[in-house]
Amino acid sequence: MPIYEASPADLAAARRGDRLAFARLFEGFAPMVHGVLMANGPASEVDDLMQDVFLIALERLSSLDTERVGPWLAAIARNRLIDSFRKQSRLVGLPTEEQGAHDPQRAEANQVLAIIRTMPDTYRETLVLKLVEGMTGKEIAEQTGLTPDSVRVNLHRGLRLLRERLGLDPDGGLDE
Repeated sequence: MPIYEASPADLAAARRGDRLAFARLFEGFAPMVHGVLMANGPASEVDDLMQDVFLIALERLSSLDTERVGPWLAAIARNRLIDSFRKQSRLVGLPTEEQGAHDPQRAEANQVLAIIRTMPDTYRETLVLKLVEGMTGKEIAEQTGLTPDSVRVNLHRGLRLLRERLGLDPDGGLDE
């Protein structure tokens, strides 16, 4: 997956209402936004939240005063999650069958994701972007606005902590 950087031409066209230019922004940043949502919110709501994030972005694109679209979209995603959690705290959920209970690989992936979600914010998002979305450290830095060194450190420490929580050797087991 090549690193996507919003071109000034695409950004300007999207601000003028060009839906194809906005579609290119969506395609380029969707994995990063998906990863931010997956790291911090319920998996069952990620698709709906993704739609909300990009609808909000479309509505507010004309007010974007920077070329740094990735960090802006990540902030919208985080704020949308906060709004969702506020709304959910007023709702009572019905018990549901554990997702992936009949698929051992999915159950294992859900278990790892549940562990990642208990980790500090600085590790959680970078780990999901790396392990779930398949982004490289450079791609994570480019799209989130973090420095490459911060991403490298967050991945290294996050993977080490994940290995510990999974009961694996903290110095091995998963490739960075």
